[in-house]
Amino acid sequence: QAQLVESGGGLVQAGGSLRLSCTASGLAFSSCIMNWYRQAPGKERELVASISIDGRGTNYADSVKGRFTISRDNAKNTVYLQLDSLKPEDTAVYYCKAVRPLQYDVWGQGTQVTVSS
Repeated sequence: QAQLVESGGGLVQAGGSLRLSCTASGLAFSSCIMNWYRQAPGKERELVASISIDGRGTNYADSVKGRFTISRDNAKNTVYLQLDSLKPEDTAVYYCKAVRPLQYDVWGQGTQVTVSS
């Protein structure tokens, strides 16, 4: 059964940092484009960052460029999201999503990030 498990969320003060992890099982991780999304209360889920299968290509939402960094370790079936210079508006549930093009996509259960001012 395909599964993604996120971890690393928590409460942090503005300006602080967190590192989120998402570990996959039951799917061909090294063949998947990996994405991080977030959803704040009362808002739609938005794409935060994506990373290509080989890790060489990344994309970020304008709101997080220069502050967040996505990376992956295919040997560990894990994708990371480094969150630096956090702002209160970064508060959200963060989800990872695996996409195997034309085959399937899988969501994780989410991890809460709360940034206090």
